[in-house]
Amino acid sequence: MKSVTCTAPVNIAVIKYWGKRDTELILPTNDSLSVTLSQDILHSKTSIAASKEFTKDRLWLNGKEEDITKNRRMHNCFRETRALRAKMEAADASLERLSTYKLHVVSENNFPTAAGLASSASGLAALVYTLAQLFALDVSVSELSRIARQGSGSACRSLFGGFVAWEKGNQADGSDSLAVQVAPETHWPELEALVCVVSDAKKGTSSTKGMQDTIETSPLMAERLRVVPARMAAMKKAIHERDFETFAELTMRDSNQFHAVCLDTYPPISYLNDTSRAIINLIHEYNASSPDGKLKAAYTYDAGPNAVIYAPKQNMPEIIQLIAHYFPGKDAATYFNDPYHVLADGTVLGKDFVPKTHPKFNEKVIPVFAPGSVSRLLHTKTHDGPRNLTNAEDSLLNAEGLPKRLA
Repeated sequence: MKSVTCTAPVNIAVIKYWGKRDTELILPTNDSLSVTLSQDILHSKTSIAASKEFTKDRLWLNGKEEDITKNRRMHNCFRETRALRAKMEAADASLERLSTYKLHVVSENNFPTAAGLASSASGLAALVYTLAQLFALDVSVSELSRIARQGSGSACRSLFGGFVAWEKGNQADGSDSLAVQVAPETHWPELEALVCVVSDAKKGTSSTKGMQDTIETSPLMAERLRVVPARMAAMKKAIHERDFETFAELTMRDSNQFHAVCLDTYPPISYLNDTSRAIINLIHEYNASSPDGKLKAAYTYDAGPNAVIYAPKQNMPEIIQLIAHYFPGKDAATYFNDPYHVLADGTVLGKDFVPKTHPKFNEKVIPVFAPGSVSRLLHTKTHDGPRNLTNAEDSLLNAEGLPKRLA
């Protein structure tokens, strides 16, 4: 039995992917661009074992066995990586025939699945990257991203660290629809993110269904497709120049437009709730009261109510205090763990919340919400792509190739 364990990160788009021109190959209607967040805070971990003793492919997700025969997208990833391994084996008779072995796959997220926190992206990226390590595939990361795209569109962006573009491509077979790194994680280390977990419940309308409903029914989507190319170019320029002012405005405008086309869908799709919209108003007030008139933070929302706030490192303590004041947690032990120690010892979360240099900040911009409206704050930063874990203790599989833990 041969086994490998890897982790893959979450990516949060600043130029959103929404809509497919080919639903089978998962080819998008527009380019998109994302920031890869630290796996120390959010990640998917996958262990895969291959053995000639296994009788069938099996899959366990978060401790529960799934019927792998019904997961067509995962089969796409198996098929593509097995084909590449088989090609290697045909060229070198000394290689073990791993492509013919059945696989046992165990995968876990350290955050809620299907709650708008990009779990499918990190999960499918972890699957493809682990398969590539297991099969020792000699292919580029962009080529791997083409395979991951066929499992979950946004997964292709989680195969790189830093800032990543998914180029929609033009070929009918999807051969040029893949991810490329715009800048590595070391390029802009001052850029950080605060994930506000508004709800960890599974969303009502899946991204897969929602985006196709939008394509079929939203007149506003045509306008989005018109403006995205220029927006992509401007975003890449802002990242290369570490221009937060432009990065922030583009990020918020694109998030707003994405949710506008969701509302323009018939029937309308509403991923945001009252808490989500209040966070938007709070960030706009924080920016509007900035003493130098410059933007200090940017919100973005994927297909769910959870906010991701991007900001330069020096602004994070103020932002954390603002969110903690207006959206207090129910459980102090899990609400905010301060992994980077940005708050001074003895700081009371949410107490001294008015930004020191914002004399015109309107404290009544939104009401204080009930405890638990935001359940957790996750402070993270731009970081690396998938990691290969070589310590046997990290494996999710036991010596028999079965899960160590079941739900």
